Amino acid sequence: MKKKIRIDFCDFPQNFSKTDNYFVNLLKERFDVELCNQPDFIIYCCYGHEHRLHSCVRIFFSGESDMPDYRECDYSLACVKLDDPRHLQLPLYVTWGDPREIVKKDDNVAEIMAKKTKFCAFVIGGYNRRKNHNRVAFFEKLSKYKRVDSAGKKFNNIGGPIPGGPRGKIEFLKQYKFNIAFENRALPGYTTEKIYEPMVARCLPIYWGNPEITKEFNPKSFLNYFDFPSEEALIEKIIELDKDDSKYLEYLRQPYFYDDEPNAFAQKQWVLDFFEKIFSQRITPAAQQRRKSIFGRWLIAKRHHWHPMQPPTWS
Repeated sequence: MKKKIRIDFCDFPQNFSKTDNYFVNLLKERFDVELCNQPDFIIYCCYGHEHRLHSCVRIFFSGESDMPDYRECDYSLACVKLDDPRHLQLPLYVTWGDPREIVKKDDNVAEIMAKKTKFCAFVIGGYNRRKNHNRVAFFEKLSKYKRVDSAGKKFNNIGGPIPGGPRGKIEFLKQYKFNIAFENRALPGYTTEKIYEPMVARCLPIYWGNPEITKEFNPKSFLNYFDFPSEEALIEKIIELDKDDSKYLEYLRQPYFYDDEPNAFAQKQWVLDFFEKIFSQRITPAAQQRRKSIFGRWLIAKRHHWHPMQPPTWS
């Protein structure tokens, strides 16, 4: 008989579905999940403050570079690498799609290559000079060799942004040899959909971001910015591959995952075991520890649904 788990979600983007998402679908494989507004566990993101209303065990999630604040949460799942038993490193691509989509065992390389009729794509939805300047500068520099099609909301040069969300982007990328796949920041463990989407499209990623990316993916299957002494050297390599299909195909044939099997981060067992620890350990939640120092409307509105008070034990 499955253990019953009372959970809820809050502070996620508006299009987030509480009843159909990565976490609830995964947890149902091992637990009897009950969604309720008086939960024992709340999974929250970084797009609001509703989590402050809950005094149960709080689990922080972020697919971006946000760091958990253990004064506010008890556990965390996020892209970033953090040496803490309360944290699980969870790259965003694991929750974004099915990692099996980038297993190459059944690929027909000739058919894939026949669809590569265009050079390079660049898709950017917003622009923050502090966060995005390097990717825009690289786009402009590479465009001096050959036109790079920019298909996002910003710097668009194809007549308008591509429709269809992530799947629309993947379909769009299938016709391109290369995709500029730069993260917002270069932090250990911070790997998002930026590299995953071109991999699904079998479009060679030009990647900048996680300095430990080769722990997750085969370095022979993409172009890693940090493998080159300069941007000029990287662009020279791109030009070389663009002009020589046989050299480009060497990358296309390489598996993205080592041994062409999903990496450890993509294993369901990895995440389920972490939740098993969360659900079985008896702790005094961070929200309860701080309740005497919380004033104002958060204290008045707070839902006094305490988790059993016992000292924390970490395995």
